[in-house]
Amino acid sequence: EACYEGGSGTLAVGACQAGTRTCDEDGFGFGPCVGQIRPDEEQCGDGVDQDCDGEVDELDGDCACVPGERTSCYDGPSGTEGQGLCAAGEQRCDSFGGGLLACAGQVLPQVENCATPEDEDCDGLTPACEGVAPVVDLRGDVDRDGAVSFIGDGDDAGEQTWSAEAGVIFLANLDDDLVACSNSGTDAARAACHDAANSVIDGEADLADLARLETAAWAGAPDGTTATLVISPASAISKVRLFRDTGAGFVTFDPATTTFTAADVRDGLSLAIEANDVARNGWDGLVDVTWLVDAPEASGAGGGGGTGGAGGTSTVASDTVRLRVAPLLFRHHLDPATRVYATRVQGYVSSTNFRNDLQAGIDAAGVPDGELTTFDVGDQWTQDFLETAYTAMPGPDGLPHVIHVNVRSANHTGSLREGGRVVFGLRGPDVAALVQFDPQHSNYMDTLNSFGNTETVPPFSHGGRSFPHGRVLRGATPDYYAVRSFDRMVDSQDAQLPLYLDTSWLLVGHVDETVAFLPSDDERGWTVLVADAPGARAIFEALEADGQGAAVMFENKLWYNSVDAEITVSEVLDDVEVMNASAWGTAFVGDQLAALRAATGVEESELVPAQFLFESYDSYLAAYQPGTVNGILLSADDFGSPRPHGPEVGGEDVFEAQLEDALAPLGIAVHWIENWDLYHRNLGEVHCGSNVTRAVDPASPWWAQGAQ
Repeated sequence: EACYEGGSGTLAVGACQAGTRTCDEDGFGFGPCVGQIRPDEEQCGDGVDQDCDGEVDELDGDCACVPGERTSCYDGPSGTEGQGLCAAGEQRCDSFGGGLLACAGQVLPQVENCATPEDEDCDGLTPACEGVAPVVDLRGDVDRDGAVSFIGDGDDAGEQTWSAEAGVIFLANLDDDLVACSNSGTDAARAACHDAANSVIDGEADLADLARLETAAWAGAPDGTTATLVISPASAISKVRLFRDTGAGFVTFDPATTTFTAADVRDGLSLAIEANDVARNGWDGLVDVTWLVDAPEASGAGGGGGTGGAGGTSTVASDTVRLRVAPLLFRHHLDPATRVYATRVQGYVSSTNFRNDLQAGIDAAGVPDGELTTFDVGDQWTQDFLETAYTAMPGPDGLPHVIHVNVRSANHTGSLREGGRVVFGLRGPDVAALVQFDPQHSNYMDTLNSFGNTETVPPFSHGGRSFPHGRVLRGATPDYYAVRSFDRMVDSQDAQLPLYLDTSWLLVGHVDETVAFLPSDDERGWTVLVADAPGARAIFEALEADGQGAAVMFENKLWYNSVDAEITVSEVLDDVEVMNASAWGTAFVGDQLAALRAATGVEESELVPAQFLFESYDSYLAAYQPGTVNGILLSADDFGSPRPHGPEVGGEDVFEAQLEDALAPLGIAVHWIENWDLYHRNLGEVHCGSNVTRAVDPASPWWAQGAQ
């Protein structure tokens, strides 16, 4: 029967839910209440109402602010906010709930331009030019059609701001178009090599990675006119590089020391801009580029703000374009696979078998880059040392110009994880490599830096909030967590607000051990495949009740220490340690699902079970049977899962049948991959040993999907 021992009024509020209790065999009473979730101390940053008071991440807990919450901010002079072009920005609470980030997106007073109807200096006045109006017009691809135009106002209106709907996007130019970077040397040297590390354009492919800016030609600019380009804020100056088209090609220049002549102003400038990094380490990715023109008043172009010039006064006018470096976006399982990776472990038949089965799944799924890409490194955990992401800006015809980014894991125990160096070997044209780590992070928590502990919840809306790029999902608790600087880097993209589940009870501690995301045909478009130990126990109980207690599983299999793994159905049910571990695992998975449901709105009835039991290792848990949740989505119709080696009835593995039946309503076929020797008995599964590059939909670029 149902049971609940929490406080009055807390049942079915927040994470709190009822459990069940079973009558003792002697009929004298009930056993313990299993599966209930009672009020607990509120934890900040996970989107869950642990204390079941109807409020999430409230400020009387550990939160200084609600993660992801935004508040208005403005740093300009008093009385200028809302005047003319001046506008407030936003401060966003970081993903830990630790505090508000710097004010982003505000528009502060600028130099007045008498040639425009706008009030640039936000004093309530728009003085007309006294003589011939200067032409001071800097433009970028504000309307994101892939070109800069002076026809109409598509690339002019609102250029001083940046929003989900409009604004110039540029790239962190971290690829290697000439394949000139060496895949040898120190880790620091490898990471520092990319196209933005030099001051030249490395061919047409490199030029295509730069966003364009142009100044309008002012044919009547008088002699003595000068102009400069100003980069702001200060945090962005070291992050960007500008190039100027000289007619013989683009060459770099330092805006801080370059003054343009009257001839330059008359002809107009064609410019290109790149970033040398993604938004991180104190930079929010925003940059303002201001075209500042100083013309002698003798031209008759007076008006506006006067300054001292050669031979008398001069008028100054300016135009500002705001740009944002494209966010680094991590991939989710609904994105179509284009290339699959695994490690080739030399001399191991188990590696050959794994790769052959994975290749068969790739073939069946029709993955475009049909041959499995293999790494010859001494690290079989291909999911853990590499994570795939991308960045993109509008290219020709407005289609996304994409740079795929392979991110090296932050695993560091004296030095960075060596297997992660493959990201530099993959680097090339429109493929970049990136690393974010902290050598001071505790080795005790280093497992959480492996990318099996980094997944992405697909896009969703819930509770009045929208996450069009999904949310990065990681295992963490307040005192057991991955490198914080990596989470801050994710948070700096302002696109995939991190979501945390408690994985501290798992021996390996990765989110991919208990949940995966699959496509579905409902409005949300996805569902959750989840570890289901009670379902696994029910299968064993049904087999025993049907006279199949002697049926064998793990036939001809050995544990890592060469102990025979073969066991009967009845022996599994009689294994008190496995049954207890599975009961504890059920409660912990329930906590995870409560957090996931609270954050995303996914209903319990939508969950898809992947049934297997847990076992205990020194008070931590791991999958006792191959964890069928820990697989690889090769296409919308194809899922590669670890072969469970369950008991067979009528020639059919009952656990294979369970997953096949569970995924059939979704139209997903299961491809079984042998991973016992190489992965399962080493505490991992198929997902741990594989990785995927996924396609970017040209018809739905990230900037067209809205903001979180």
